[in-house]
Amino acid sequence: MTIRETIASLFKDVAREAVKDLAPLRDNLPLIGSGLDSLCLAVIIARLDDLGLDPFGTDEVTMPTTFGQFVALYERAAAAA
Repeated sequence: MTIRETIASLFKDVAREAVKDLAPLRDNLPLIGSGLDSLCLAVIIARLDDLGLDPFGTDEVTMPTTFGQFVALYERAAAAA
């Protein structure tokens, strides 16, 4: 499973668990408009951390604002690991 597929699956799982309506996951989807709240996003980040993916360990991280930026952030972290 690719990083993108893993993240998309986590977005769907967390939305289902939190009983949230998830917008279609497109690269230009603003995270704030995804249907998930900040707690849901924190859960996704924690689950990705459990998988060994943590792009926030560097000072060079720009916070993502779209789904595509979120995926790219994790793809870069995985490539650098």
